[in-house]
Amino acid sequence: MPAITVDDVATLERIPALEPTSDQRSVRSVTTAPSGFEGEGFPVRRAFAGVDLSDLDPFVHLDQMGEVDYAPGEPKGTAWHPHRGFETVTYLVDGTFEHQDSNGGGGLITNGDTQWMTAGKGILHIEKPPESLVMSGGLFHGVQLWVNLPREQKWVAPRYQDLRGGSVGLLASSDAGSLVRVIAGDVAGHTGPGSTYTPMTMLHATVSPGATLELPWRPDFNALAYVLSGDGYAGAERRPVRTGQLVVFGSARSAGTAGGGDAVTMAAASSQESRHPAFEVLLLGGRPIREPVAWGGPFVMNTKAEVLQAFEDFQAGRLGAVPAQHS
Repeated sequence: MPAITVDDVATLERIPALEPTSDQRSVRSVTTAPSGFEGEGFPVRRAFAGVDLSDLDPFVHLDQMGEVDYAPGEPKGTAWHPHRGFETVTYLVDGTFEHQDSNGGGGLITNGDTQWMTAGKGILHIEKPPESLVMSGGLFHGVQLWVNLPREQKWVAPRYQDLRGGSVGLLASSDAGSLVRVIAGDVAGHTGPGSTYTPMTMLHATVSPGATLELPWRPDFNALAYVLSGDGYAGAERRPVRTGQLVVFGSARSAGTAGGGDAVTMAAASSQESRHPAFEVLLLGGRPIREPVAWGGPFVMNTKAEVLQAFEDFQAGRLGAVPAQHS
């Protein structure tokens, strides 16, 4: 797995061991992502399918793209399409992807890089494999996360963040059995490079066979874990989980209320399949927005009328024009 790694995890700064008084979040649900196709036909797993939006808040959508080993001529992407009202976060574990948008943003991302696009008041964009990958074929694996924006920020100007893999925070678990990549937010005071409107944390952890990863967690954040590959366990109760499954932990704490544990646990099974020697997990947390969500295709707004207005604005050409001059 070419996502950013190190030769010796033990050389990294370590996440402190949890205090004995830590309040572990229990597992609320485990769901299996159905398979489908996106864009021009690339395979995805719909990680959030069947999960209530209130349990996902502030996230609304997550696709695992691949893992697929393309033959020459097979790689596919998307056509130009619009977005409004949220952010797309594309994290590429393996392979290469190109992005362009009507605001002049974009570029090429590869192993361990992240494209963070704030659609805000509206933007057009396209994602596709570069011509070299179409010609050669090759491995392609990544995720795309949609992060909702609060009502007052749905109309911010679009922006684009190009996060190189080398800029992510790298930490070891307290026993050095896990490598934790901090893409956004913070863990135990260590901050990732992603700049977010919605307070959140995004981590990619590689857990060695038989190892346990215990993480401090903000009580006011929700807590989700999606298994990219491998077999393992979720929570202190060791609920079995495997590739393509989403774990929803206990609810976040509301302002002025009790609840919302301050720790989450994931553990790797002692035996893993040879194709994936470790347990790979995407961990997500964010402060729930707790506002109405009206979702229509590529638009995530607060009311149905706003979604209909977004479609009208797109059809009228008010969300941008292509091609844009790349900045």
